[in-house]
Amino acid sequence: MVSIYDVEDASKVGLLKSLPNADSKLLLFQADIYDPKEFQPAIQGCEFVFHVATPKQHINQSSQYKDTAEAAVAGVRIIAESCIHSQTVKRLIYTASMLAVSPRRDDGVGFKPCLDESCWTPLDVSFTYATDFSMGYIISKTLAERAVLSYNDIDNGKLEVVTLPCGLVGGETLLSYLATSVGVLISQLAGDSFGYNGLKLMQEVNGSVPLVHIEDVCQAHIFCMEQPSMSGRFCCAVASPNINEIASYFEENYSEHKIAKEFTESIKRLEEGSKCDFSKLMKMGFEYKYSMKNILDDSATSGRRLTRSSFSQLI
Repeated sequence: MVSIYDVEDASKVGLLKSLPNADSKLLLFQADIYDPKEFQPAIQGCEFVFHVATPKQHINQSSQYKDTAEAAVAGVRIIAESCIHSQTVKRLIYTASMLAVSPRRDDGVGFKPCLDESCWTPLDVSFTYATDFSMGYIISKTLAERAVLSYNDIDNGKLEVVTLPCGLVGGETLLSYLATSVGVLISQLAGDSFGYNGLKLMQEVNGSVPLVHIEDVCQAHIFCMEQPSMSGRFCCAVASPNINEIASYFEENYSEHKIAKEFTESIKRLEEGSKCDFSKLMKMGFEYKYSMKNILDDSATSGRRLTRSSFSQLI
């Protein structure tokens, strides 16, 4: 069962309906993340719930919430309550973001020695490369993840909650358009200043650019569902290069596409961060199938295929 904002929107549901056996096994529910009570019919009777969406666009006049952060927190709370109320849901698996896992010190000056699941992004720190939109996203994902994890402490953890803070997601896609995260990842190669700002923000927040392939993200979610018992926070990333290393890889392996100076000159000014420990999920038995090379190559292939008009360097 899948819940979606508009089940009549062919651009959103067409791909889902085209999947094998979708006509007999796929059940769509219309639901709005700004009205989480609409998710109750979809949740009732399930054993496992995946919460992968988050509010991004906010219109004050049409919402009971003051901003996306308030909407996101209310959303995870009502969905978690619906899971408890169902009396059938065993585990809620929440797709989180590595942007909520910053090793920056609370005063924003420098990094802690290690980036791992104990790190939380300080929300009163000013990030140079953050826009109002991206800062709103960081706040939303951080507060919502904290809120949903708190349900592990309710009723002796009867509802198991797992959060998967995912790195910058790359790889190929079944979509007909380029995923935003892939655009950010190949921004230096593509000459995309908007995407490059997002890449710099990720390094500013995390001290590096944690990466994960979309196929591994999907398999990690399934892995978390299949465990006999599992709860807590598990970072989902296989590598953590810095911006300079990503640029070097593209320069060495895509030499026909020269990276413009403006996409390399500011790299050295970015502060190097902590070492990264992404072993917790692997210690549970999960195995990543895709390396940094796979992620960057598949992302470049996706960009070349899907963005001929706006990413001319990749043609």
